Amino acid sequence: MAFNSFNFWLIFPLVFIIFWLIPKRYVKARNTYLIMVSYALYMNWKPAFALVLLYVTLVTFYGARLVYPRTVTRRPLRLCVIITLLAAGPLVLFKYYNFVNDNITSLLSSAGLHFALPGLNWAIPVGISFFTFQALGYFFDVYRGRELPEKSLPDYMLFCSFFPQTASGPISTTAELMPQLKREVSFDYHQAIEGLRLVLWGLVLKCVVADRLGLYVDTVMAHYEHFSSLNCFWAAILYTLQIYGDFAGYSLMAVGIAKTLGFNLTDNFRRPYFADSITEFWRRWHITLTRWLTTHVYIPLGGSRCSKTRQYANVMTTFLVSGLWHGANWTFIIWGSLHGCAQIAEKALGLDPKGKLSAHPAIRKFRPVRIIITFLIVTFAWIFFRMPTLADAIAFIGRIFSGIPGGEFMEKASNTDRLLTLFAICLLFAAEARREYLSERLSALDSPKARWITCMSLFCILLCMGVLDSGSFIYVNF
Repeated sequence: MAFNSFNFWLIFPLVFIIFWLIPKRYVKARNTYLIMVSYALYMNWKPAFALVLLYVTLVTFYGARLVYPRTVTRRPLRLCVIITLLAAGPLVLFKYYNFVNDNITSLLSSAGLHFALPGLNWAIPVGISFFTFQALGYFFDVYRGRELPEKSLPDYMLFCSFFPQTASGPISTTAELMPQLKREVSFDYHQAIEGLRLVLWGLVLKCVVADRLGLYVDTVMAHYEHFSSLNCFWAAILYTLQIYGDFAGYSLMAVGIAKTLGFNLTDNFRRPYFADSITEFWRRWHITLTRWLTTHVYIPLGGSRCSKTRQYANVMTTFLVSGLWHGANWTFIIWGSLHGCAQIAEKALGLDPKGKLSAHPAIRKFRPVRIIITFLIVTFAWIFFRMPTLADAIAFIGRIFSGIPGGEFMEKASNTDRLLTLFAICLLFAAEARREYLSERLSALDSPKARWITCMSLFCILLCMGVLDSGSFIYVNF
């Protein structure tokens, strides 16, 4: 059930009250209650999806017990591979079967061989990439001896299905979330209020920023052949802001809802569009996925402790996995490849955060220029991420550089839509710039009264300018 739906906010107060009415000493009762709530909310998407979630949970729970190394030198690699394939099986089947089948069929047809397996017309379970990666992260940690196998199946079921994060993360590690599921928690008023503040700002990002910008972006992206070069460029810029507002908004709501229940989830974003390099961008964007890929893909491949050539290959492989994680489409593969190439270029030129050239005073003076260049590179890559096919992405880029006249900002949109869109952009920039540059200076002015005024203002903005109950989040599709 989407966090921006009216139905969720009709149900959640009841969930909240019942949870805190259960005495804190009954930790297992609380966890059992949250499991039931999590599965009930997840089944709201489609009841059959819960079977996939339960399957991945059981395979990794019992599989971790089988592969836990009894000694440092004996790790059952073959068994680990088998269980990994079993756990990732639903993800591969639902998300990648049709893509692989279509490409093999096309390849065979070009060679004059007409053979095709039937396609699958199944809906992809919501959040399957997220909960599969979280479960596999636990499994790999146990296999490598970093964590002990979990003894409590109910606790592990909650770890995999905790409703604030099931649909779109954040992807938690075992060390972060599992201990919280086992401790007694007392109600903390200040933590609950902080959680609600995060939820409010997340709703503003989603409804006022992302969905408002999306009204224009969706129109242009769907009918780009009818729009001027400049307006296609504006649509690409606005999509860059839209996807941030959408995904960061969800993540803030997930963290905030968890806080109201006494749990702390990892922040997933840290003002990524103020990054001055692609490497820095990925330290600020989808932080928990970056951490997962670094821990379970990049480092096992050898990381940066190898030759330059192999290091670059490791970077590219990691970003190809990132692209495929997002979707079974050549557009996502190209998107991942572009980010991989950009990081390799930065490392080769010494422009990554640890590079010698990036630390040079003359280069550091141009940080604003580097931020703009990074933003434009990210925007260019987002075009492939957004468009349904590779041909559409290339045609859209061609439209931008075609020089077709028509320079009016948001042509074919009403003046009201233009003003609301500009307001959304200014609101997002002001909030992000404040956190990036002025948080320490303005902390002295922070007070309960100022916070309440800010919250009431945001609530009014949400009601007056938000696109309410507008549909699902972009990353729910992954």
